[in-house]
Amino acid sequence: MEAMIERCAGLDVHQETVVACVLFGPLEKKPKTSIETFSTTTTGLLALSDWLATLQVSDVVMESTGVYWKPIWNILEGSFHLVLANARHVKNVPGRKTDVKDAEWLAKLLRCGLIESNFVPPEDIRDLRDLTRYRKKLIHHRTSEQNRIHKILQDANIKLTSVLSDIFGVSGRRILEAILNGEKIETDGLRKMVDWRTKASITDIANAINGRIRRHHRDMLRYHWEHMGYLEETIEELEKQIDQLLSPYRKEVELLDGIPGVNKAAAATFIAEMGVDMSVFKSAKHLASWAGVSPGNYESAGKKKTSKTTQGNKALKTMAVECVLATSRQNNRIASHRKRITKRQGKMKGRIASAHLLLTIAYNILKTGEPYHELGSNYLEEKQMNKELKMIEYLKKKGYTIAPSEQQTA
Repeated sequence: MEAMIERCAGLDVHQETVVACVLFGPLEKKPKTSIETFSTTTTGLLALSDWLATLQVSDVVMESTGVYWKPIWNILEGSFHLVLANARHVKNVPGRKTDVKDAEWLAKLLRCGLIESNFVPPEDIRDLRDLTRYRKKLIHHRTSEQNRIHKILQDANIKLTSVLSDIFGVSGRRILEAILNGEKIETDGLRKMVDWRTKASITDIANAINGRIRRHHRDMLRYHWEHMGYLEETIEELEKQIDQLLSPYRKEVELLDGIPGVNKAAAATFIAEMGVDMSVFKSAKHLASWAGVSPGNYESAGKKKTSKTTQGNKALKTMAVECVLATSRQNNRIASHRKRITKRQGKMKGRIASAHLLLTIAYNILKTGEPYHELGSNYLEEKQMNKELKMIEYLKKKGYTIAPSEQQTA
């Protein structure tokens, strides 16, 4: 293996210790080796940084083991060129001997340029990622609490969900608070609670809330109601912090918000997961593969086998699919693409293929800085037709006679 870096280091990261191996020396000769073990406390990691600087190390590699690599990355970032290696890729590199330590093997691979770094966004994007992921988790918890409230209301034979489309809207919340407080709801009071835009009549709503609610039901409703209120307050605080972190990226948010199915919350997730600098990805296909929406093509002896997507970035993959589903009732390129793939290969493949298309659009928009331009729902059909027409013109110039097909004459 040909050496490319004169002074580099490999780090074997553990929970309490980190083993560092430095390789240094002329590229054409066998390198010298220096191995030390440091604590993962802040004092120990600062000592590691000083030791690497003393040896004039330029490049440092470590594996992405759980969350243990993050404190080391935060301290070494800015002082060295850091490489975060995928453990699976390192394992698949041939030529390793059984007696070679992990840190030394990482350093050898880095010295020869055989390690490709994983994408690690800047610090502010990493902070944004933590907030958007936590917000999504709290939204799931809030939905769970709402489902529990639905279940208790059914147990008490309160059919509020049958007369109100959203029992957590303005009218529904007023009625639920009155039930929680044990108030006797009369027709006049109910009329004040219900918004004038509600389709159901006051009589139907009064019959729906005439159930058999016990003290136990009220206690359980209160627990879930208070927890739901706490979650909503926390989500609101998180959204304020997310808006603050997004302030330098207002232009990118507006560009992504212009894509069909993508709102500002989805745009925030896209920026948090893949950043705004698209140069870190080789191409749009590389981004789609990294997100886990690029199934492999397995074909042997002329037979196509089942293809599966990789796990990829779960948060980005989920959000891309949600944005695709949001275009279900729209008439645009993404919705048309999903319907066409779904008709031939099923729902799941249609969603994944459309998520691939959506991320490709997002990649090109962020790379060029140009807003989304709708090509139309029949874009691919027109493209194929133009391709066929060009081919016919080419054949005619060559002297061939083209007979019209049955579809063209019909």
